[in-house]
Amino acid sequence: MDEIDVPPFFLCPISLELMKDPVTVSTGITYDRHSIEKWLFASNNATCPVTKQPLLPDLTPNHTLRRLIQAWCTVNASHGIQRIPTPKPPVDKTIIQNLLKDASGSPNLQLQCLRTLKSIASESQTNKRSIESAGAVKFLASVITNTINSCLDDDVELELKASVADEALSLLHNIQLSEPGLKTLLSHPEFTHSLTKVMQKGIYESRAYAVFLLKSLSEVADPVQLINLKPELFIELVQVLKDQISQKASKATLQTLIQVCPWARNRVKAVEAGAVPVIVELLLECRERKPCEMMLVLLEILCQSADGRAELLAHAAGVAIVAKKILRVSTTANDRAAKILLAVCRFSATPSVVQEMVQLGVVAKLCLVLQVDSGNKAKEKAREILKLHAKAWKNSPCIPGHLLASFPITS
Repeated sequence: MDEIDVPPFFLCPISLELMKDPVTVSTGITYDRHSIEKWLFASNNATCPVTKQPLLPDLTPNHTLRRLIQAWCTVNASHGIQRIPTPKPPVDKTIIQNLLKDASGSPNLQLQCLRTLKSIASESQTNKRSIESAGAVKFLASVITNTINSCLDDDVELELKASVADEALSLLHNIQLSEPGLKTLLSHPEFTHSLTKVMQKGIYESRAYAVFLLKSLSEVADPVQLINLKPELFIELVQVLKDQISQKASKATLQTLIQVCPWARNRVKAVEAGAVPVIVELLLECRERKPCEMMLVLLEILCQSADGRAELLAHAAGVAIVAKKILRVSTTANDRAAKILLAVCRFSATPSVVQEMVQLGVVAKLCLVLQVDSGNKAKEKAREILKLHAKAWKNSPCIPGHLLASFPITS
């Protein structure tokens, strides 16, 4: 390929590689199917990469161009160019609908159908959209809910039914549901409760898939659908976070909790599920920027409640680790950590807490925040915290002299 000139119109405008399955979009530009599907469906873009105009999701195979590319490959075979194969056409929706009908019987039939659908979905993004539009979302939600609810410990088909639920959950995750598809799941009775049961008893992969789906559902749900979540859901989310089954699962769990905890009821449920000490323990070990930021964001939300602050103060390393992350992670982390400390100092500052903050070096760290480039928001909060308890802190021997100079003047 490096030794010969490839006609520029044979190259995909996105990947800049020879197109294997050219398709034309509504703006008239031709792309390789894999690249444009990834652009549209996996990255959730809605505009043409070249023209920046709005795009319809319809992709029309450009058979003429594909044949020209194949002919060019044949002519240049002596240069080591392999002929691109004729691509497999997207699956017909009728085939999917027939598969769904055939799967209404025994667990064995369901398992066979699900594995066939999984194979079809793996071929292209277009197939994934076809599976979704053929009504598979409701079918899969029903399979998961009915199967999990019917799984009793003494069931002779327990292992088979569990495999059916695992396959259905895997397929739901892999087809990368659109927003309408996710809202279809939200409207299904007991589906969220079924995901809770999966997190409680499921295998490693299924617990992760359940969390991934919950994250996606929380991003499109109406507030009324998030306010009355059951306490069991928070218990299992915190357990997934504690178990650290994978980095992606932990990230999705944090994102889900951040999405649902702005509501006071949910904050209480998360705190009661033990979220605060788990986050503190994870912060003690965390060295990566993004996870640290998300943990501090969530911790700040939970510390908006009295119980959340009490849990933070009850942990021997709670206040100390929050202060330690200031100036060590990012400007965002500085701001969130300062907000946590401000909430503690404003609403939960008993004399012993005020004294402990000096002894742990928290006050010295706040003085340092005022002297260095830590972000304006963090500086404002640090200044406010120091003013709140200036009388108790200003003359403390625990604060180095060079930092006392930055102590804010109080009236």
